[in-house]
Amino acid sequence: MTTSFRLPDLGEGVHEAEILALPVAVGQAVAEGELIMEIETDKAAVEIPSPYTGTVSEILVQVGDMAVVGDVLITFITDKTEDAVQPVTEVNQPTQRNRTDTGRKQKVIPAAPSTRRLARELGVELHEVTPSGSNGIVTKEDVKAHAEKKIVPEAPPEQDVTPRSTSTAPSIAPLTAPSSTGLPDFSKWGEIERLPFRSIRRATANQMISSWTHIPHVQCQDNVDITKLEAFRQKHKDEIKAAGGRLTMTLFAIKAVATALKSYPYFNSSLDLQTQEIIIKRFFNIGIAVDTEHGLMVPVIRDVDRKSIKELAVEVDSAIKRVRAGTHNREEMQGGTFTITNAGALGGSHFSAIINHPEVAILGLGQGRMQPAVITDERGRHEVVPRLIMPIILCFDHRVVDGADAIRFLRLVIDALEDPEELLITMI
Repeated sequence: MTTSFRLPDLGEGVHEAEILALPVAVGQAVAEGELIMEIETDKAAVEIPSPYTGTVSEILVQVGDMAVVGDVLITFITDKTEDAVQPVTEVNQPTQRNRTDTGRKQKVIPAAPSTRRLARELGVELHEVTPSGSNGIVTKEDVKAHAEKKIVPEAPPEQDVTPRSTSTAPSIAPLTAPSSTGLPDFSKWGEIERLPFRSIRRATANQMISSWTHIPHVQCQDNVDITKLEAFRQKHKDEIKAAGGRLTMTLFAIKAVATALKSYPYFNSSLDLQTQEIIIKRFFNIGIAVDTEHGLMVPVIRDVDRKSIKELAVEVDSAIKRVRAGTHNREEMQGGTFTITNAGALGGSHFSAIINHPEVAILGLGQGRMQPAVITDERGRHEVVPRLIMPIILCFDHRVVDGADAIRFLRLVIDALEDPEELLITMI
């Protein structure tokens, strides 16, 4: 019997995935548990093993295709008769079998992603198409045939017997709908390249739209004299490296932020508009923005207030390596309460950060640079000396916190970073 394998429900609001790899071919025999596909969601890459033993009869997707939950990806010849849904234990994700409450969710029409794309382009509703493929799969030919049936010549207008002027008026071109992209044809002016907008890049865009649309962003910025802290970092970096970590300015910022969040808990909250409540979180999970070849990723470091600088150095370095290698899992990207983004490593200075919704604040760090600074001694005398100065910015949701508290919060962070001894004391 021919059995269809559909993209399973991956849970956590994930509705689509990009096909990264297809290590099987038509006619190939596969055993249950053998790897048949690798996909990538906006959270992580997932390997999918075969749910049963059989022979691949048809592959309905290609590498690079986007598939939505319920899409038929591969068909097999097996001794099973029902359509397959990936078992929970195989992909370590919650999986949902075919729903019976069809009144609440329309039945998924089996079709390949390319067929769905064609249907969208032609304005065809898949549930209206008569399938011709095996197991009721709608094919591209079915969509094209249905689209042709929909094109019915319009009836000629009724003849108007009202006398008309015999003068000839210039014809007016009919209005046409704008292109689907709303953009000009750039190829008229030179060579172009079109790249797919998908996976992590598209997920980042959606997150940014959500954040910028729903959150009234306000920011305050200042400078931090990290001269003493940099000397402390240089003194202990080899010790941390020997332990398997990296002693970076981000680590000190994590500890300083954790202390500030305990003093100003509204910065460690989320706004629930449905219940009209502010949710204060009594745990401190800090997201770290990481630049990767796949786009911006934000792994979450949990319970930072309970860990030493050495422990955090090892954990943060390991998390960064995993997201850059693509070996992280979705759980590592969830549960954050506050985010830190450090542009200093790339040479960035002052910038405006976007809050990671549904959090209410984000801290940005720039590159520390030697600058002339005015130092006042105990006698009130002023002296200009070179100091290592780092720009710092706090962006916050003005619905939840006020500007005065934002300044106090940022001042607390600055004070901790400017004095290593003060930072160590606040960590206790």
